Parts: sequence; C-alpha cells; structure tokens
Amino acid sequence: MLQSVDTLRGIKDSYNAAVRFVDDNVKNGNQNKIAIACGEDELTYQQLSHQMNQFGNALLDIGLEIENRILLSLPDSPEFVVSFFGSVKIGAVPIPVNTNLQPHDYEYFLNHSRAKVFVVYEELWEELKAYKDRFPFLKHVIIVSDKGSSIEELNFHTFIAKASHQLDESYPTTSEDSAFWLYSSGSTGTPKGVIHRQRSMESAYYNYAVNILNIQSDDIAFSASKLYFAYGLGNGMYFPFGSGATAILLKDKPTPEKVFETIEEKKPTIFFGVPTLYGAMINYVEKIGRIPDLSSVRVCVSAGEALPASYVKKWRELFNVDILDGIGSTEALHIFLSNQSGQVQPGSTGKIVPGYNAKIVNEDGQTLCANEVGDLVIKGDSIASGYWCNLTENYHKFKGEWMYTGDKYYQDDDGYFWYCGRSDDMLKVGGIWVSPIEIESTLLQHEDVLEVAVVGETNTANLVHPKAYVILKELEKASGELAESLKLYVKDQLAPYKYPREIEFIEELPKTATGKIQRFKLKT
Repeated sequence: MLQSVDTLRGIKDSYNAAVRFVDDNVKNGNQNKIAIACGEDELTYQQLSHQMNQFGNALLDIGLEIENRILLSLPDSPEFVVSFFGSVKIGAVPIPVNTNLQPHDYEYFLNHSRAKVFVVYEELWEELKAYKDRFPFLKHVIIVSDKGSSIEELNFHTFIAKASHQLDESYPTTSEDSAFWLYSSGSTGTPKGVIHRQRSMESAYYNYAVNILNIQSDDIAFSASKLYFAYGLGNGMYFPFGSGATAILLKDKPTPEKVFETIEEKKPTIFFGVPTLYGAMINYVEKIGRIPDLSSVRVCVSAGEALPASYVKKWRELFNVDILDGIGSTEALHIFLSNQSGQVQPGSTGKIVPGYNAKIVNEDGQTLCANEVGDLVIKGDSIASGYWCNLTENYHKFKGEWMYTGDKYYQDDDGYFWYCGRSDDMLKVGGIWVSPIEIESTLLQHEDVLEVAVVGETNTANLVHPKAYVILKELEKASGELAESLKLYVKDQLAPYKYPREIEFIEELPKTATGKIQRFKLKT
C-alpha cells in the first residue's frame, strides 16, 4: 500500500511550495545546475532563487499581502517562473492565464479573481491598457519589456533590480493554504477559477513525474504545452524542479517545425505534447521527407484529449519511442490515468496513476462492472479545493473525496481505461450509447483524414445521429464521393449503427488554447 505524499515527502503543517521547488535545490547543493534554458538565456537554481526572492520582496514593497491575487499573462520564460514562485513564497496567489485571448477575456479574469497585480508582457498590455478603467480591483501593472518603466506601469526588471535577493523566511503558509489558481480551459463554457493548495504540486510531482516518468536530476524536460496550462505547468516547471533537472522553455508558438528544431538543438530526454500537435508533427515529417533526430528523447507524453491509436503506432515507427497517453484536468492539476513505459495500449488512456483512486459509476453513483460505460470519478491529494465563487459547480463537481471528471469511460478486464467522450458529448443512437471518440479514431485511420470531430445532430424526426466534421490532408479532395467513402469506411470498421450519417468538410475545428476540440460550438 502506498504511503501518503505527506509521509513520503515530509510535508508538515508549515509548507511553502517555492521553498520546496526552488530553494531546496540550492540547499541541497544544486545551486549551479541549469534550472531554465530559454533560447539563449539560462538561469541556474541559485540565480532563480535570487530573482524569485527579489520579486517577492518587491511585491511586499508595494503592499502586497498574503492571499492577495496576482494575474500572470506571460510567455514561457524565466520571468514567468520568477513571478510565479516569487508570489507563492510570500503567500500571495499567482494566477497564470493564456496569452492569446481577447480583451474581454482578461477583463473577466481580472475582475473575477479581483487581482491586485497584473504581470503582463508589453505587447499584450498595449492592447489592454485602453480598457484599464474597467479593472476596478487592479492596483499595479508590471510590464515585461526591455524598455524603461512609465509613471503608470512598472518595468519588471526595474521593479526587482533594487530589491534584496534574501528572503529566507517565507510567509507562514501551510500545505492546505491556497498557493495558485488556474482557470479551466472553457471547453464546455465559461472558464472557472480553480483553487490549488500549497501541497498540490508536490502531490502531482510525486504521483506522476516520479511514479510514471521516473524523472531524475539528469533529465531535461521540454513541454510544447505552455506553462499557463495545468498540464504545461507540471511538464515545464515543477516536474523538473522537483528532481533538480533542467526545463527547456519555448517562448514561441509550438509549430511542428519549431518543436523539432528545439528538440534537435536542446536534446531533451522527456517531451510533452498534445494529440493535435503529435498529429501535426507526423504530418510534417511526411511532407518534408526527413526524419528529425529525436534520439535524446527517452519518453514522450500526451494529454489534453484522447490520443488516436494511429498516432501512437506511427510515432513509434518514425522515432522508436513510446507516447504515454494519459488524462488529467485543471481540477486534478495533472495526469491521473496513464499508459506506462513497456505497457502501452494504443487507444487506451492506460491505468490509474499510483497515488490516485478511480472508479466508473452510473447516474446513481454506484460502481459499474468491467466494460460498462459510466462516469469517471477520481480522488487524490492534488485535486483542487474547489472553484472560486461557484457554489453550483462545486456541488456538481466535488462530492466528498471524489471528483467527477465529466468524462465517460469504461475499464476493461485488464485494468485499462478507455475514453468514450465527455459526459455531455455521448450520443444515444437508436437507443444505444455511441462514443464520438470511437468514430473519430476510426476516421483518423483513413489516409485522407487529418483531423475530425463528431457531434450529435438532430434530424427532422427529432432523433440523434452522428455527424462528422472532417479536415482533409488535401482540402481539394473534398467531394460528395469521398464523404460517402468515409461513411462506408466507418461501417466496415465499426458496428453499422455507429457510422456518421453526415460528413462536412471544413478547414478548421474550434479549439481551446490547449488544443481541446470545442464540440459544443459545432452543435446546431
């Protein structure tokens, strides 16, 4: 029986995640190790600790107090990490958010969280500052820029330059205190403020990075998923820091070309991506006619959505390395079901990650037998305290120790979990439940299909049938004949009632910034 994270890692009532993930590396003799490599910039753990302390002291100088909230909208960079852990160390609460949204989205985040400080890169603030009168709780704006500070805004580097790099005593936080928030990606509607405790990162690190990835101090982690997502925050920051390893950060958009270029140059040992990126990278290799050098990578990880079995097989053919598909969530912080090295079951989400519990239940909360589709519920120490100011969703999502993931799954006789779609995406066709994921995975095996999303369409008789929105590798091939051919292809592979009655060829699917398909936007 596994011991609790508290016992294994020595978490006591007094606990601060910034001390654990940054300062402990310095204390344990890792001070000269490269913590962050970002383009041409590098920071050792000692330099990171100093800058983190300077940021924390500078916040105290402008009157920030414990539990005050700080919105961060920064690309993956040393400034992001410094701001995040500098806030945590003084007991303030950083809230990373996406850097590619509209002004009204930032207005929502600032006002919903009541953040007093906004740390933001210059180009974004240039778009937002015209709306600053609509941010009533905001007191200070800190700009990440090479330019000098203005009267109204503080320049990040100027802000911390005069502050002391000694901040030996963190504020009296405990393992149960709020440490940071994340906003849910909004794949099913309005983003929700997800509250995570000081101990959350420690739990996710031990459960996944140690138990599944066997991360070591000589590893180099590279995540194409950005730090402002729950998945990327672990991949590119507290996973490598937890083991004294090195994190590679990419400021740019993670295009297949840029990702391959970074891997070949920086030689990571662990690579993290999302299904849509893996598909795009496979397609890129087929187009350029050259196989990039991924020999440094010992394991690849995927999360965000179900990874098609065809991607798993093709990736291994190309690079002789496994992709470990898993599922996590903003509320759980990181992956809680995962394939493991040497035990990859293509198309499956894998087995329960040690440190978590999972079960499949029916509408009445009763545990189902093997191979029965139901709701996936989990419990574990990294799960959020709840949502900010959202009692209805708290009641719906969190029931005692268990969290309802909102996903439909079944578990087979060997203990592998199989994703069937979001709870509100499942289709009942002719009185039988149909998984849109199963149809999508089948269509993705067709040589002409690049991406696909399946939703329920209601016909004139008020009956539901599957409709597939398809992106082709070559758009000019779109035709009625190909649509009929794809329908027959699914009929040949699956039970006939599962085939899509309609196929519409499109150029782009609606997605969240994490790459999750927003199926609700396709429903008519």
